[in-house]
Amino acid sequence: MNGTHTPTQSHSHSPSGWRLALFDLDYTLLPVDSDYEWGEFLVRAGQVDGDRYRARNDDFFVQYKAGTLDIFEFLAFSLEPLGRIPPAELAALHARFMAETIRPHMHDAARALIARHRAAGDLCAVVTATNAFVTAPIARAFGIEHLIATVPARENGRFTGGVRGTPCFREGKITRVNAWLESMGLDLGSFTSSCFYSDSRNDLALLEQVSDPVATNADDALSEIAASRGWRTLNLFNDQSTVS
Repeated sequence: MNGTHTPTQSHSHSPSGWRLALFDLDYTLLPVDSDYEWGEFLVRAGQVDGDRYRARNDDFFVQYKAGTLDIFEFLAFSLEPLGRIPPAELAALHARFMAETIRPHMHDAARALIARHRAAGDLCAVVTATNAFVTAPIARAFGIEHLIATVPARENGRFTGGVRGTPCFREGKITRVNAWLESMGLDLGSFTSSCFYSDSRNDLALLEQVSDPVATNADDALSEIAASRGWRTLNLFNDQSTVS
């Protein structure tokens, strides 16, 4: 699975009643931020300069939550270890990361939400700013085939530490989702309805594009916007709310 995974069979039109379900990942399907937690894991694993790296990781995380993050500055920081650590070692580290950090936070409520959409035959995708190296195994573990994520650049089988194409962040999520749909001969109008689950003000642009935005475990800014616009809300980890 890469940053924009498409099926082997393309679609020129949608079946009657076909729906699109898009899911942000961090603080939406997971109650943690996988990008931030990967940085913390690298500190614990001794792969980075602990104090300095943790301080910068914390600073970028504050900027993200405040809606002020410079995505390219952050990617220069977060993708650098991928270009330095050998691929086999990266794979082993990620397996540990999944076992120690991610799987304990894959809650039944998130699995059930995904299962409902899959059972309904909806086209499902994770749409996340976190890079595809970190998130591809997480999407697979949730049973979601399609991943639209920031793509780390590669050369000769190794990551370079750079980014390829448009980062899947803010308005970039619209660009990337549209390109993914176009690769299958589709657009948002191909579906009888489209929903996007997200927690963050940073996802407002894509939330405004779908027919059914769902503020999920929303931050304060998004909660206010959702209330003012009458959007559906879902607190996936703290109550028994369901959204179909």
